[in-house]
Amino acid sequence: MLGWAAITGEVHAFALILFLIIFAWTPPHFWALAIYRREEYAGVGLPMLPVTHGVKFTRWQILFYTIVLILITLLPYLTGMSGLIYLAGTCVLNAGFLGYAIALLNNRNERLAMDMFNYSVLYLMALFAILLV
Repeated sequence: MLGWAAITGEVHAFALILFLIIFAWTPPHFWALAIYRREEYAGVGLPMLPVTHGVKFTRWQILFYTIVLILITLLPYLTGMSGLIYLAGTCVLNAGFLGYAIALLNNRNERLAMDMFNYSVLYLMALFAILLV
């Protein structure tokens, strides 16, 4: 948002959409890592969600925020900020993200949480790359 405002002199709705994407992406990204590193966070007294509310609750929150993220990532297309290439690309990326979130609900292997974390890094990079196209 700061870069957009510095270049254009205003905070445009498109800049807010970009902010919302990052805002909604952050919780499932970090909570997936927090599930995987739960014991370490608990050991040093860091109150991450899986430590304070449990892994089951965190998995449901990851799913909820993933759904919110999916809806927000449709906004660039719906507002005319992007075109059909973005819509197609984001749908594919969102299917992968949602797949991980659903799998995480039903799979107790915490390695899957780390896989989701790694996917989320690639997801964000690919999402913004597609937006540039």
